[in-house]
Amino acid sequence: MSEDDTSMEEYPTEIHDYLAAFEKSLGSVDEMLKTMMSVSRSELLQKLEPLEQAKLDLVSVYTLNSMFWVYLATQGINPKEHPVKQELERIRTYMNKVKEIADKKKASKLDKGAASRFVRNALWEPNAENEHTSKTPAKGKKRK
Repeated sequence: MSEDDTSMEEYPTEIHDYLAAFEKSLGSVDEMLKTMMSVSRSELLQKLEPLEQAKLDLVSVYTLNSMFWVYLATQGINPKEHPVKQELERIRTYMNKVKEIADKKKASKLDKGAASRFVRNALWEPNAENEHTSKTPAKGKKRK
């Protein structure tokens, strides 16, 4: 090994844990990408509903832009001053819109007919018809 090779491998020991975690994360990303790439995009999209397709597209584009953010940082470019920041914010806005749509879909819907019947039957109304029906004998016995 030359002197350059040994100096390239030396780094502050304080960042060893961070580098190990980063390497593990890269491995996870690599495995996920291999899994996603094993199925054709059209085949994958056919199996998903439109809302799920939008989620997949947004996650994919957000991941790509995030990886570009990291690339810029490794090249010594401040990504906060690069247009990729605005792109990530734009994607995040669309992700929030999709989340709102999904939440509205999950929200319980009011059955107006059932609610009105429930309220009508739960309220006591003092009138002659109710008094008469409450005093009627059980079925089978008729009064004359």
